[in-house]
Order: sequence, then structure tokens, then C-alpha cells
Amino acid sequence: MRGLPSIDFVRLTDVSLEDIVSHMNDPRVAEHMPLLTFRWTQENAKEFVSTKEGTWQRDGLGHWAILSDRVYVGWGGFQKEGEDWDFGLVLKPDNFGLGMRIFRKAFEFASADPHIDFVTFLLPLSRKNLGVMSRVGAEFVGSIEQDGEVFKRYGLETK
Repeated sequence: MRGLPSIDFVRLTDVSLEDIVSHMNDPRVAEHMPLLTFRWTQENAKEFVSTKEGTWQRDGLGHWAILSDRVYVGWGGFQKEGEDWDFGLVLKPDNFGLGMRIFRKAFEFASADPHIDFVTFLLPLSRKNLGVMSRVGAEFVGSIEQDGEVFKRYGLETK
């Protein structure tokens, strides 16, 4: 009997731009990303990867490409937003079911990092099933507007 698929975090530079473009152009992804208002190109993906790599250089942490059994399933990770560390996760729709396993692995990473005491999550108003937030111990801390869109903001202590 086969076990659970492996989950690995690698740098975004380790996956093809084509995988990222295809992922981000899936209309099921855009349903929950109100700031995604354009069709991605190779150039957009290249700029995205460069920007995310910049957060690694600036903050020592950033977003990863996420692999399941060595196949790209999405991207996510931590990004400094003001004084807060924000966690984001954008999976390919066929891999939404891996979200909790990926979150737990990422949270173990955050808990071991002495700089991360608190993590925030911004969820679009389109996300109706928010039970996962209480299951991981995150608490609603208010709403926030970003680039003209309103998001529900949750927080979780890592220590």
C-alpha cells in the first residue's frame, strides 16, 4: 500500500515558468484571488519569481514552490508585511486537498524560526468555508483593505 505523497518546499526558481503561468491562469485559482486581474505571461511569471526571490534576500524568508512527489502543485510561504509575517498558499485546484498537510509543514518551519512569533492570513471574502482557521488555532482579528479589495485577517501565534 502506498503512503501519503511527499511534500517538498523548493525555491520558485527550481520550477518552470510554464508551470507557474498555467497554474495562475486557471480560472478556479482566480476565483479566490481578487487581486488577480490579468492573464499571466512568461514575463509576469519571471517578474513574480524575481520579486519573491527578493523577499528571501531582504527578509531571509519568502515563498516556495511546493512539490508533491516531485510534481509542482502550487506556491506559498511567508512574507513580511509591515511588522507581520503573512502566510499565503496558492495551490492548483486538483491539489486543494493537500492544503492542511502543506500548512502544517510550513507552520513547523515558522515555529522553529526565532523571528516569527505571529503569523497572519488574509482570506478573500469569497472564501466561505473558514473552519480550517479555527482548526489550526487562528483567530479572526479584523478586516483589512488591500489594493481596493477587502480581506478577512486571521492571526496565529507560533510559539
